[in-house]
Amino acid sequence: MGLIDFILNLAGLLLWLNWRSVRFDPLGKRTPATLIGTLRRAEPRRLRRWHLLAALGGLLLLRALFYWQIGSAAHWTGTLNLSVITLSFRSDYFVRMLLFSIFSFGLTLGVFYLWLLLLSILAGPEPLTFHRLVRMPLGGIDRWARGVKFLLPLIVTATFWWLASWLLAELQIIPKPVSTAQRFEESLVIGLSSYLTWKYLAGALLVLHLLNSYIYFGKHPFWGYVNAGAQTLLSPLRALPLRVGKADFAPVVGIVLVFLAAELAGRGLVFLYERLPL
Repeated sequence: MGLIDFILNLAGLLLWLNWRSVRFDPLGKRTPATLIGTLRRAEPRRLRRWHLLAALGGLLLLRALFYWQIGSAAHWTGTLNLSVITLSFRSDYFVRMLLFSIFSFGLTLGVFYLWLLLLSILAGPEPLTFHRLVRMPLGGIDRWARGVKFLLPLIVTATFWWLASWLLAELQIIPKPVSTAQRFEESLVIGLSSYLTWKYLAGALLVLHLLNSYIYFGKHPFWGYVNAGAQTLLSPLRALPLRVGKADFAPVVGIVLVFLAAELAGRGLVFLYERLPL
Protein backbone atom coordinates (compact mmCIF):
# COMPACT_ATOMS: atom_id res chain seq x y z
CA MET A 1 0.00 0.00 0.00
CA GLY A 2 2.88 2.33 0.71
CA LEU A 3 4.23 1.85 -2.82
CA ILE A 4 0.79 2.44 -4.31
CA ASP A 5 0.43 5.63 -2.30
CA PHE A 6 3.86 6.82 -3.48
CA ILE A 7 3.03 6.15 -7.15
CA LEU A 8 -0.33 7.91 -6.87
CA ASN A 9 1.37 10.87 -5.19
CA LEU A 10 3.71 11.13 -8.18
CA ALA A 11 0.71 10.98 -10.52
CA GLY A 12 -0.93 13.77 -8.54
CA LEU A 13 2.29 15.79 -8.67
CA LEU A 14 2.37 15.48 -12.47
CA LEU A 15 -1.23 16.71 -12.65
CA TRP A 16 -0.30 19.67 -10.45
CA LEU A 17 2.73 20.55 -12.57
CA ASN A 18 0.68 20.31 -15.74
CA TRP A 19 -1.87 22.66 -14.18
CA ARG A 20 0.92 25.09 -13.33
CA SER A 21 2.51 24.90 -16.78
CA VAL A 22 -0.63 25.27 -18.95
CA ARG A 23 -0.50 29.05 -18.69
CA PHE A 24 3.02 29.03 -20.16
CA ASP A 25 1.88 27.15 -23.28
CA PRO A 26 1.74 29.65 -26.18
CA LEU A 27 -0.74 27.44 -28.04
CA GLY A 28 -3.07 27.51 -25.06
CA LYS A 29 -3.57 31.29 -25.26
CA ARG A 30 -6.52 32.87 -26.98
CA THR A 31 -6.12 33.56 -30.66
CA PRO A 32 -6.60 37.22 -31.68
CA ALA A 33 -9.95 37.86 -33.33
CA THR A 34 -8.29 39.12 -36.54
CA LEU A 35 -6.60 35.74 -37.02
CA ILE A 36 -9.58 33.50 -36.31
CA GLY A 37 -10.50 33.29 -39.96
CA THR A 38 -7.00 32.39 -41.14
CA LEU A 39 -5.55 30.38 -38.22
CA ARG A 40 -7.15 27.18 -37.02
CA ARG A 41 -5.90 24.77 -34.36
CA ALA A 42 -4.56 21.63 -35.96
CA GLU A 43 -4.44 19.39 -32.89
CA PRO A 44 -7.37 18.37 -30.69
CA ARG A 45 -8.66 20.90 -28.19
CA ARG A 46 -6.42 21.10 -25.13
CA LEU A 47 -7.55 20.50 -21.60
CA ARG A 48 -8.50 23.55 -19.60
CA ARG A 49 -6.66 24.25 -16.36
CA TRP A 50 -9.63 23.41 -14.18
CA HIS A 51 -9.83 19.97 -15.81
CA LEU A 52 -6.43 19.14 -14.35
CA LEU A 53 -7.42 20.32 -10.87
CA ALA A 54 -10.65 18.32 -11.13
CA ALA A 55 -8.63 15.24 -12.11
CA LEU A 56 -6.33 15.79 -9.13
CA GLY A 57 -9.30 16.12 -6.78
CA GLY A 58 -10.85 12.99 -8.26
CA LEU A 59 -7.59 11.09 -7.77
CA LEU A 60 -7.40 12.05 -4.09
CA LEU A 61 -11.05 11.12 -3.52
CA LEU A 62 -10.96 7.80 -5.39
CA ARG A 63 -7.79 6.61 -3.68
CA ALA A 64 -9.30 7.52 -0.30
CA LEU A 65 -12.23 5.22 -1.17
CA PHE A 66 -9.74 2.54 -2.23
CA TYR A 67 -7.77 2.84 1.00
CA TRP A 68 -10.99 2.74 3.00
CA GLN A 69 -12.24 -0.44 1.33
CA ILE A 70 -9.00 -2.36 0.81
CA GLY A 71 -6.94 -0.96 3.67
CA SER A 72 -9.50 -1.75 6.34
CA ALA A 73 -9.81 -5.34 5.08
CA ALA A 74 -6.02 -5.71 5.19
CA HIS A 75 -5.80 -3.98 8.60
CA TRP A 76 -3.53 -1.34 7.06
CA THR A 77 -2.81 1.98 8.74
CA GLY A 78 -1.70 5.00 6.74
CA THR A 79 1.33 6.79 8.19
CA LEU A 80 3.02 10.08 7.45
CA ASN A 81 6.56 10.65 8.70
CA LEU A 82 7.14 14.31 9.61
CA SER A 83 10.67 13.72 10.97
CA VAL A 84 9.80 14.59 14.58
CA ILE A 85 6.40 12.89 14.65
CA THR A 86 4.63 10.14 12.72
CA LEU A 87 0.92 10.57 12.05
CA SER A 88 -1.24 7.42 11.88
CA PHE A 89 -4.59 7.24 10.08
CA ARG A 90 -6.86 4.25 10.69
CA SER A 91 -8.22 2.91 7.40
CA ASP A 92 -11.61 1.84 8.81
CA TYR A 93 -12.78 5.48 8.87
CA PHE A 94 -13.41 7.11 5.49
CA VAL A 95 -12.93 10.66 6.81
CA ARG A 96 -9.50 9.74 8.10
CA MET A 97 -8.57 8.07 4.82
CA LEU A 98 -9.69 11.14 2.91
CA LEU A 99 -7.59 13.29 5.22
CA PHE A 100 -4.66 10.91 4.79
CA SER A 101 -5.01 11.06 0.99
CA ILE A 102 -4.95 14.86 1.02
CA PHE A 103 -2.12 15.15 3.56
CA SER A 104 -0.03 12.47 1.86
CA PHE A 105 -0.17 14.35 -1.44
CA GLY A 106 0.38 17.63 0.38
CA LEU A 107 3.55 16.21 1.96
CA THR A 108 4.86 15.10 -1.45
CA LEU A 109 4.02 18.49 -2.94
CA GLY A 110 5.65 20.26 0.00
CA VAL A 111 8.90 18.30 -0.31
CA PHE A 112 8.98 18.98 -4.05
CA TYR A 113 8.61 22.74 -3.52
CA LEU A 114 11.16 22.69 -0.71
CA TRP A 115 13.66 21.18 -3.15
CA LEU A 116 12.78 23.78 -5.78
CA LEU A 117 13.27 26.49 -3.17
CA LEU A 118 16.73 25.15 -2.30
CA LEU A 119 17.67 25.15 -6.00
CA SER A 120 16.42 28.72 -6.24
CA ILE A 121 18.54 29.73 -3.24
CA LEU A 122 21.64 28.04 -4.66
CA ALA A 123 21.23 29.48 -8.16
CA GLY A 124 23.76 32.21 -8.95
CA PRO A 125 23.02 35.63 -10.44
CA GLU A 126 24.13 34.52 -13.91
CA PRO A 127 21.34 33.36 -16.26
CA LEU A 128 21.13 29.57 -16.25
CA THR A 129 19.08 27.92 -18.98
CA PHE A 130 18.21 24.91 -16.85
CA HIS A 131 16.90 27.14 -14.04
CA ARG A 132 13.77 27.88 -16.06
CA LEU A 133 12.46 24.49 -14.97
CA VAL A 134 12.72 25.71 -11.36
CA ARG A 135 11.37 29.19 -12.01
CA MET A 136 8.22 27.99 -13.79
CA PRO A 137 6.57 26.17 -10.83
CA LEU A 138 7.94 28.62 -8.23
CA GLY A 139 6.69 31.68 -10.06
CA GLY A 140 7.52 35.05 -8.52
CA ILE A 141 9.00 33.44 -5.39
CA ASP A 142 12.14 32.69 -7.39
CA ARG A 143 12.90 36.43 -7.57
CA TRP A 144 12.62 37.01 -3.83
CA ALA A 145 15.69 37.73 -1.72
CA ARG A 146 17.67 34.70 -0.56
CA GLY A 147 17.06 35.50 3.10
CA VAL A 148 13.30 35.59 2.61
CA LYS A 149 13.36 32.33 0.64
CA PHE A 150 15.43 30.71 3.36
CA LEU A 151 12.84 31.61 6.04
CA LEU A 152 9.90 30.57 3.87
CA PRO A 153 9.91 26.82 4.80
CA LEU A 154 9.76 27.67 8.51
CA ILE A 155 6.95 30.21 8.09
CA VAL A 156 4.80 28.16 5.71
CA THR A 157 5.24 24.78 7.45
CA ALA A 158 4.68 26.22 10.93
CA THR A 159 1.54 28.03 9.76
CA PHE A 160 0.19 24.92 8.05
CA TRP A 161 0.78 22.79 11.15
CA TRP A 162 -0.85 25.43 13.36
CA LEU A 163 -4.01 25.19 11.25
CA ALA A 164 -3.93 21.42 10.67
CA SER A 165 -3.31 20.61 14.32
CA TRP A 166 -6.83 21.75 15.23
CA LEU A 167 -8.38 19.18 12.89
CA LEU A 168 -5.88 16.45 13.76
CA ALA A 169 -6.50 16.94 17.47
CA GLU A 170 -10.27 16.94 16.94
CA LEU A 171 -10.01 13.58 15.15
CA GLN A 172 -7.72 12.30 17.96
CA ILE A 173 -4.83 11.69 15.57
CA ILE A 174 -2.58 13.80 17.79
CA PRO A 175 -3.05 14.77 21.45
CA LYS A 176 -4.73 18.10 22.03
CA PRO A 177 -2.22 20.80 23.04
CA VAL A 178 -2.67 21.91 26.63
CA SER A 179 -2.23 25.56 25.74
CA THR A 180 -1.76 28.01 22.91
CA ALA A 181 1.90 28.24 23.81
CA GLN A 182 2.33 24.49 23.30
CA ARG A 183 0.61 24.67 19.91
CA PHE A 184 2.99 27.45 18.93
CA GLU A 185 6.01 25.45 20.13
CA GLU A 186 4.87 22.37 18.19
CA SER A 187 4.40 24.47 15.06
CA LEU A 188 7.88 25.96 15.46
CA VAL A 189 9.54 22.54 15.83
CA ILE A 190 7.60 21.08 12.87
CA GLY A 191 8.53 24.15 10.83
CA LEU A 192 12.22 23.74 11.64
CA SER A 193 12.08 20.05 10.73
CA SER A 194 11.08 20.96 7.16
CA TYR A 195 14.70 21.95 6.49
CA LEU A 196 15.78 18.34 7.03
CA THR A 197 14.34 17.38 3.63
CA TRP A 198 17.06 19.50 1.98
CA LYS A 199 19.75 16.97 2.92
CA TYR A 200 18.72 14.56 0.15
CA LEU A 201 18.84 17.16 -2.61
CA ALA A 202 22.03 18.74 -1.26
CA GLY A 203 23.66 15.31 -1.04
CA ALA A 204 22.55 14.44 -4.58
CA LEU A 205 23.99 17.70 -5.96
CA LEU A 206 27.33 17.08 -4.26
CA VAL A 207 27.49 13.45 -5.45
CA LEU A 208 26.74 14.49 -9.04
CA HIS A 209 29.28 17.30 -8.79
CA LEU A 210 31.88 14.83 -7.53
CA LEU A 211 31.18 12.43 -10.41
CA ASN A 212 31.30 15.22 -12.97
CA SER A 213 34.66 16.34 -11.57
CA TYR A 214 36.29 13.06 -12.61
CA ILE A 215 34.03 11.83 -15.45
CA TYR A 216 33.24 13.96 -18.47
CA PHE A 217 29.51 13.81 -19.25
CA GLY A 218 29.47 16.48 -21.95
CA LYS A 219 28.41 20.13 -21.97
CA HIS A 220 24.74 19.67 -21.23
CA PRO A 221 23.24 22.63 -19.27
CA PHE A 222 22.19 20.20 -16.56
CA TRP A 223 25.80 19.62 -15.48
CA GLY A 224 26.56 23.33 -15.46
CA TYR A 225 23.54 23.85 -13.23
CA VAL A 226 24.58 21.03 -10.89
CA ASN A 227 28.13 22.37 -10.61
CA ALA A 228 26.90 25.92 -9.91
CA GLY A 229 24.60 24.73 -7.11
CA ALA A 230 27.27 22.48 -5.62
CA GLN A 231 29.84 25.27 -5.66
CA THR A 232 27.42 27.47 -3.71
CA LEU A 233 26.94 24.69 -1.15
CA LEU A 234 30.69 24.25 -0.82
CA SER A 235 31.47 27.97 -0.55
CA PRO A 236 31.88 27.82 3.30
CA LEU A 237 34.68 25.25 2.79
CA ARG A 238 36.75 27.29 0.34
CA ALA A 239 39.12 28.52 3.04
CA LEU A 240 40.02 24.96 4.09
CA PRO A 241 42.95 23.13 2.44
CA LEU A 242 40.89 20.29 0.97
CA ARG A 243 42.70 20.03 -2.37
CA VAL A 244 45.68 17.67 -2.64
CA GLY A 245 47.26 17.86 -6.07
CA LYS A 246 44.48 17.32 -8.60
CA ALA A 247 42.19 15.69 -6.03
CA ASP A 248 39.53 17.91 -4.45
CA PHE A 249 38.07 16.46 -1.27
CA ALA A 250 35.61 19.34 -0.71
CA PRO A 251 32.59 17.47 -2.19
CA VAL A 252 33.27 14.44 0.02
CA VAL A 253 33.63 16.60 3.13
CA GLY A 254 30.50 18.52 2.10
CA ILE A 255 28.46 15.31 1.80
CA VAL A 256 29.59 14.13 5.23
CA LEU A 257 28.85 17.50 6.83
CA VAL A 258 25.39 17.77 5.23
CA PHE A 259 24.20 14.40 6.53
CA LEU A 260 25.96 14.77 9.87
CA ALA A 261 24.38 18.17 10.46
CA ALA A 262 20.97 16.85 9.38
CA GLU A 263 21.29 13.86 11.72
CA LEU A 264 22.25 16.01 14.70
CA ALA A 265 19.56 18.57 13.92
CA GLY A 266 16.95 15.83 13.54
CA ARG A 267 17.81 14.30 16.89
CA GLY A 268 17.75 17.71 18.51
CA LEU A 269 14.31 18.50 17.12
CA VAL A 270 12.96 15.11 18.23
CA PHE A 271 14.37 15.78 21.70
CA LEU A 272 12.66 19.19 21.80
CA TYR A 273 9.34 17.82 20.56
CA GLU A 274 9.32 14.97 23.08
CA ARG A 275 10.00 17.46 25.88
CA LEU A 276 6.91 19.49 25.09
CA PRO A 277 4.23 19.22 27.82
CA LEU A 278 1.48 16.69 27.16
